[in-house]
Amino acid sequence: MKVLRPITALAGCALVALAPAAALGQRQQATPEQRIDRLERQVNEMQRRVYPKGRPADTAGFSDDPAATQSSVISLDQRIDALERQIADMLRQGEENGNRLRTIESGMNQLKSEQDQRMQALEQRINEAAVAAPVTTEAEPATPPATVPAKPKPKASSQPPKTAQANPPAPTGDEAVDTADADPGEEAYSEGFHQWEAGQYDQAVQSLRAFVKAYPKHPRVSFANNLIGRALLDAGNPRAAAEALLANYRKDPGGARAPDSLYYLGQALAKLGQTTQACKAYAELDAVYGAKIRPDLKKLEADAKAQSNCS
Repeated sequence: MKVLRPITALAGCALVALAPAAALGQRQQATPEQRIDRLERQVNEMQRRVYPKGRPADTAGFSDDPAATQSSVISLDQRIDALERQIADMLRQGEENGNRLRTIESGMNQLKSEQDQRMQALEQRINEAAVAAPVTTEAEPATPPATVPAKPKPKASSQPPKTAQANPPAPTGDEAVDTADADPGEEAYSEGFHQWEAGQYDQAVQSLRAFVKAYPKHPRVSFANNLIGRALLDAGNPRAAAEALLANYRKDPGGARAPDSLYYLGQALAKLGQTTQACKAYAELDAVYGAKIRPDLKKLEADAKAQSNCS
């Protein structure tokens, strides 16, 4: 019995010593949520002490992070306002530039329209001039005066066409009209023809114009007007030639030399550098006279079209 008492006493002492340790272990085993809450309280308390004028930014937690003070907030607001004003200015400038571009485009379109109208008006005037004036052929086949009493046509057909000054061979068919032996009108026309044939172009133009004025109903009027245009063309005045030839075609489209006037009008326009208008004159010749064009004139027209690259 004496031996058991000390053992019992030792066991009791051990239980008494283990009881506080167990209680302490239970107090130290806190849950993660409790530990996090405790840490948050500690951080909040530290922030109140370190930043008495405001809380740090959301990313705060490091010693080098700036505090979100009132002055920093004001500075940020001012910078944002400045950015907004700059964006507003950029939008305004973009709208102003857009308006300027639209104004410029409108002015360009108007200028283009005016230029197109002016070009069309010029082309119309040229076309009208080409139709009104007789066509000047570079070498119109004018027959000698019909002073020969018998069969002037065979004599005219045997006469070779004029090819002076590098002009293409003139179409045949400028026969003298059958008249009486003494025809003053025919003699007047023949005088101008011979002057043209001799290269006296100015004198020929004067004589032929005097003939047309004195004998406006004479059968040779179409011949004379056509030859006036050719003489001007041979004299190196294609503009005046074009006007004269266009006038001959317009005044008397059924005249004997109206087709020739259209052909030589194309020649005059080509010498003026207006190949497009020259091609239009050739097209007018084909459209108006077609199969009625003499073979020799048709050949000259084909060569002229090739030289002007007419389609």
